[in-house]
Amino acid sequence: MKKPIYLDNQSTTQVDPRVLKAMLPYLKSEFGNPASTSHTFGTQAGKAVEESRAKIQKLIGAEEAADIIFTSGATESNNLAIRGVAELYRDKGSHIITTQIEHKSVLNTCEYLKAHGFQITYLPVDETGLIRVSDLKRAIRKETILISVIYAHNEIGVVQPIRQIGAIARAHNIFFHTDAAQALGKIPFHVGNSGLQLASVSAHKMYGPKGIGALYVRRKNPRTRLVPLLFGGGQEGGLRSGTLNVPAIVGFGKAAEISKKILNSESKRILKLRERLRIGLSSKLDEVYVNGSLEHRLSGNLNVSFAFVEGGSLLDALSKKVAVSTGSACASSGTEPSYTLRALGVSEASIHTSIRFGLGRFNTEKEIDDTIRYMVQVVKKLRRESAVYERHLKDNIK
Repeated sequence: MKKPIYLDNQSTTQVDPRVLKAMLPYLKSEFGNPASTSHTFGTQAGKAVEESRAKIQKLIGAEEAADIIFTSGATESNNLAIRGVAELYRDKGSHIITTQIEHKSVLNTCEYLKAHGFQITYLPVDETGLIRVSDLKRAIRKETILISVIYAHNEIGVVQPIRQIGAIARAHNIFFHTDAAQALGKIPFHVGNSGLQLASVSAHKMYGPKGIGALYVRRKNPRTRLVPLLFGGGQEGGLRSGTLNVPAIVGFGKAAEISKKILNSESKRILKLRERLRIGLSSKLDEVYVNGSLEHRLSGNLNVSFAFVEGGSLLDALSKKVAVSTGSACASSGTEPSYTLRALGVSEASIHTSIRFGLGRFNTEKEIDDTIRYMVQVVKKLRRESAVYERHLKDNIK
């Protein structure tokens, strides 16, 4: 059976064949444990890990390769960053600032800390999905120890003003963390220029393997210290104990190396595809609304509400033709309305009609044209069956 067109690249990406090729030796002959330094199996594995660490360092503009701490993914990195700062610096303050539209791994970590005596401020966003810098400034208190703002959003693709936020955090001597899982490898990203002390990233959002991520921890000017979540053999500078996943780390490094080389050209190509999709849909269908800023947005993201069509019915009708999503794939409950779209002020009816298209490296113009054709067919069919849409047409005629 022919597979559907894959347009869910914010959920996960296909492993690039070049990444898989780089990983294979470390699943076969190069199987050593990097902690075993008394023989060549271990030293070769250790060398591969450090080479990958350096590739990720270069992609994000970190000062040192040692600033990169390997984890199981961005969810673990977010937990380590937020809890690590909160628990170590509690004597300094117990106030954390984040946003209403963070990934669940940030929101739930903050809720955990709130239950343990921390004060959390959740910044609202405007109708485009951007925070207001003035709101951030007003939220800062003398006991504020951490600001955590998502870099690029997983549902609506909106990119926050990270440099501005970093400058504010620096001026107030507050730690600044970002969940950069969706930003890495897709937009220019330099931790030094952004004023970040902490940044969470993941390989599987950028054509690397699942189950491997990293946390950038600035070690100089200023040094950032954390309480670890895991204890054991002291790997990763004592911040993340456990035997390193060498094949996945090698894959992450290769994915970072590829992304650094083609970031600009790939972003331009994907943007053209996205605009082809957006214009194609809006020119052939009425009552189509883009959610979130088009100006400040990842090139591969398009979140659209199709009025008078229920999103679940649309997904069911498309399932054999196009793989898309109604929201975050990292939330276990697929039926829960998007809290992100609600924060933007999108109506409940429109939230239930929203579809997220995630375009990526392996999508083609033909796939986009086929998707437009399928979408138009399905939306028109579902609307013909909708009494609400029929009423809407009659009201407009009047």
